[in-house]
Amino acid sequence: MDHITSEQSEIMYEGIWRGVSTAVVGRVNWEGFTSVWPGLTSDPTSSARARDLGNWLTTVDKVVVSTTLQQTDLDKTEWTNARVSRDLEAEIRSLKAAPGRDIPTTLGGGVRLLPDGLSSKRRLSQATTIPTTGAVALCYRRPEG
Repeated sequence: MDHITSEQSEIMYEGIWRGVSTAVVGRVNWEGFTSVWPGLTSDPTSSARARDLGNWLTTVDKVVVSTTLQQTDLDKTEWTNARVSRDLEAEIRSLKAAPGRDIPTTLGGGVRLLPDGLSSKRRLSQATTIPTTGAVALCYRRPEG
């Protein structure tokens, strides 16, 4: 939690979410986000930037990729505009074909998103270290064209 609320993290996350119209997360991130962000958003001692991010998380379109969650699980939270998807590859293809801005994907623990040994043309474009916590955020970009 310390790395989420550090000023450096807030600046980095703001740079991402301001250009985004859809968030794609897995079950573990969904459960973590919904257990933490509503409280941070409503806490008057949270920074203005953290409250803005929390408000964005509340209202942005969200796709939760999970084989275990049901839509009723998502509907029990304070967050709106969330739906379950079982097929990540088809979901991303559909989102990319639709109008909209960027789609952030938050990766963490859980089932591997990609198989071992898969090569990617994406290249590291930014690495941010949060000095107060030691957390590292890596941003990859697709090659142009």
